[in-house]
Amino acid sequence: MIEFKNVSLTYPNGHQGLKNINLTINDGEFIVVVGLSGAGKSTLIRSINRLVTPTEGELLVDGEDILKYNERKLRKLRTKAGMIFQNYNLVNRMSVLRNVLAGRLGHTGTIRSMLGMFPQEDVKLALDNLDRVGIMNKAYERADRLSGGQQQRVSIARVVTQKPSVILADEPVASLDPPTSHVVMKDLKRISREDNLTTLVNLHFIDMAQEYADRIIGLRDGEVVFDGPADQVTEKTFEDIYGRPIKEDDLLGGDE
Repeated sequence: MIEFKNVSLTYPNGHQGLKNINLTINDGEFIVVVGLSGAGKSTLIRSINRLVTPTEGELLVDGEDILKYNERKLRKLRTKAGMIFQNYNLVNRMSVLRNVLAGRLGHTGTIRSMLGMFPQEDVKLALDNLDRVGIMNKAYERADRLSGGQQQRVSIARVVTQKPSVILADEPVASLDPPTSHVVMKDLKRISREDNLTTLVNLHFIDMAQEYADRIIGLRDGEVVFDGPADQVTEKTFEDIYGRPIKEDDLLGGDE
């Protein structure tokens, strides 16, 4: 369980990235966070693995306030909370398999991983996870030879190989076309279900949020303005979240 208790984040210039956030995120939920650019979506999910650090309140993960963590505890937290980035965050010159094995870094250690000294069970785990996202045949290709959708599926395989309990996905389909976006989101949702992972995904597109989320959290100007089941969300809800009428650009469009 993840709990935000009166969490705020004020930057040195005085700008408030988060304002008095109170949320409870239960084990196994697939949550989509929506809002305009600058609404605080990335700040919210990156606070869960302390890539950003709130300045007020308590942020509890499994009952412990992670805002009080030292470096050792932070490393353990980041092993437990895996991250998927918009730009894939792969090492282009390395093989797909080596990129996925990077998910074992928190378990294997830096020196052993740099030398490629991964236990055979880790290699099998990485290959199995590539198979789960349908690209095991790409295991020995350089990462930069893959399409954007394939690279993002490598990112999913890598984060699952990390064996986290939480996945944080920061605009994972923002750089992809509509059909590929659906493939990536379906893989992410399926694997989250299969492994009972708590997953938070930042999205801009409202149709995708409604299609894949169990629960939608809406942010505007760093504040939670909606929190409820996806099947209760209407176009009016999104207009309230965005603070304006819905535009065509807010809809992803397309399908497989």
